[in-house]
Order: sequence, then structure tokens, then C-alpha cells
Amino acid sequence: MSKRLQVLLEESDLEEIRRLAARRNITVADWVREALRAARQQAPAKDASRKLDAIRKAAKLGYPTSDVRTMLAEIERGYGVDDGR
Repeated sequence: MSKRLQVLLEESDLEEIRRLAARRNITVADWVREALRAARQQAPAKDASRKLDAIRKAAKLGYPTSDVRTMLAEIERGYGVDDGR
């Protein structure tokens, strides 16, 4: 079932939308629906607080660390490649 949405725009904004829609040979309504659909697709699917909580929990855990050169050398040795160090 379709529902009506009323949006008040400045005349200059509406004229720009009309030009953009005309350039694509579509109605203003179709242009607006496409713009809203694109905006929804770009919106984050999940609440950012869940991701931040996971990062905070992970940051409290202990992970093996070293300086980057040592870690890369260990990785290379694991691949069977000797880096000469």
C-alpha cells in the first residue's frame, strides 16, 4: 500500500530537483523515491554502539604483540620465506 509523503522545499531546491529529474526523463516523484532509496542503502544497518562495545571488549583482551618488523619476519618464516634478518 502506498502512502503519501509531503515535504516542503525552498523554490530553488525544487527547481533543481525538477531539472535533475527532467535530465533523466523521469518524474520528480520518481527522482525523490530513488534519492530516498539510495539514502537508505547508505545508512548503517546496525547501531554503531554495538560495534563500539565489541571494540571496547576486544581492546581489554591480551593479544600477542611485538614490533612490526619482528611480526612481519615471523609471518614470513611461517610462509617458509627467509627474509635474511
